Amino acid sequence: MRKALIDVLFASDQRKDVLLLLQEEPKETENLLESLKTTRNELLPQIKLLEKHHLISHYEDTYESTAIGKLLVDEMVPLLQKIEVLDADIDYWGTHKLDFIPPYLFKRLLELKKCQIINPYTQSIYARPSEIYGTDDKFQETSKSCDNFYAVSAFFHPNFINMFTEMLHGNVRINVIVTPNVFDIIRNQYQAEYMEIIKSKLFNLFVYPKEIDFVSFAYNEYYLLMRLLTSEGNYDYKYMLSSSQSALDWGKELFEYYSKDSVPLARI
Repeated sequence: MRKALIDVLFASDQRKDVLLLLQEEPKETENLLESLKTTRNELLPQIKLLEKHHLISHYEDTYESTAIGKLLVDEMVPLLQKIEVLDADIDYWGTHKLDFIPPYLFKRLLELKKCQIINPYTQSIYARPSEIYGTDDKFQETSKSCDNFYAVSAFFHPNFINMFTEMLHGNVRINVIVTPNVFDIIRNQYQAEYMEIIKSKLFNLFVYPKEIDFVSFAYNEYYLLMRLLTSEGNYDYKYMLSSSQSALDWGKELFEYYSKDSVPLARI
C-alpha cells in the first residue's frame, strides 16, 4: 500500500533532506551518504520509497529529482523556511500580536531567517536597562558606528536621549517614527533635551497618526530588532533579533510601510 504523498514528503527528515539535496543537482550514493551522515542500509529504504512515488529516479549509482519531485520541492522550500523562522520559538510567535505586519510582508516571514528570540532575564538576573528595553548590546554597539539607524516605537524610555546623542556624535543618520502618545511625552517632559537633538541635520523625527499594535522595531546595517506585544496587548521583555541580509531588507520595507503615513517634524 502506498503512503500518502504528504507523508512521503514530511514524515521522514531523511527523505526530505534527500529531496532538498537532489534539487540542487544529481548526486551519487556516496555523496548522499556523506551529506546526510548516514549508512547505506538506513538510506536505501528511503530512496526506494521516493522512487516508488516517482519523486526521484536513478541511473547506475546516480540519483536525481524527477519533474514531479522538483515541482513539489519548489513549493516545499518556502514552507520549510517559514517553519525554520517560527521554530526559533513557536511559543513566542504564537502568543504575540502579528497583525501589525502588512499581509505582503507577513507572507514573506521566512525572510527573518536565522532569527533569535532573546529573553534578557535568562541571560542575566541583573539585566541592564539597555537589555530590558530591547536595545541589546550587539544592536546598541553597532548602532553607534553604523551609517543609518531606523526605528518605529510606541513606547518611550529616557535612555533614548543618551543613545541618540551618542549616535549623532558618531555621525549616524537617525530616522525615528513615534506614536502621538510618545511625542506628547517628548514635548511635555523632555522638550529641552530633544530640541538639542532635533537641531542636528542627521536626526529625523516623524509621528505616525494611527494606532501601532506593537512595542517597537529598529534596524541598522547589521541587525533587525523587533519587540512585540503579547496577544493580550501586554508589554514583554523578550525580543526578536536577526542579522541576515534578507531580514534587514524585510525591516526596511516594514519601516517604509509606516513612514508613508508619518508626518515629519522639524520642531517640537
